[in-house]
Amino acid sequence: MRYTVDLEHRALRIERDGQAETVDLYSPQSFSALSHLWLTVGWALKYSYQFTWLGRPIIQLPEDMVRLQELVYRVRPDVIIETGVAHGGNQVFLASLCRLIGKGRVIGVDIEIRPHNRAALEAHELFPLITLVEGSSTDPAVVDKVRVHVRPGEQALVILDSDHTKDHVLRELEAYAPLVGVGSYVIVADGLMEQLVGVPRASAEWDRDNPRQAAAEFAARHPEFQPAAPPRPFDESLMPTDVATYWPDGYLRRIR
Repeated sequence: MRYTVDLEHRALRIERDGQAETVDLYSPQSFSALSHLWLTVGWALKYSYQFTWLGRPIIQLPEDMVRLQELVYRVRPDVIIETGVAHGGNQVFLASLCRLIGKGRVIGVDIEIRPHNRAALEAHELFPLITLVEGSSTDPAVVDKVRVHVRPGEQALVILDSDHTKDHVLRELEAYAPLVGVGSYVIVADGLMEQLVGVPRASAEWDRDNPRQAAAEFAARHPEFQPAAPPRPFDESLMPTDVATYWPDGYLRRIR
């Protein structure tokens, strides 16, 4: 693919698969194309590895975090389950939202919670809202430990952000999606991997072995979940939707 930006004539020429088109540089089509380029270059340069939330590295695209807080505020889950802890920044982010809305708590699951990260989280002022479960997120014993922390009748929101192989994400979906109530969501992170083949820090097999494929396959088998980006509570822009995200097609809403 080749992009040619012509500032003088306010045009973007896009060449792909032997075909070419020229669009207005200040159009939604141009924004979509350039956003994809920005995302892929940013992935290669570890753009998301420079942000913290209340003192903890978060390793997420800021645009995804803004959309996530909109969803948490609207759904108001009783418990948010996230697989993948790393430095704990996203658990702190989610706990801060729970504190602000006066409802909810967070369960973080990871195959290894490193001692220095655990110590930092346990010392954090929001740790009373966070429960850490160590072990493989698809291990039945670990899944049972998580389920114990979800009380009968509680509404859960689930975020899957651990091992991003298709098979692993499918197993996580089967394990944790049943905890999601009608109107809530399970979110599959980093589906962008499917579009990154050939980009530094990407693997050749990502075109078929990625979270986006897992989400699509799960939704096809489970009609009670509908792929649906959350509605935007405010949007007076001229922007195309859902282009600046690491989580394309990652939102699955339970409809029944």
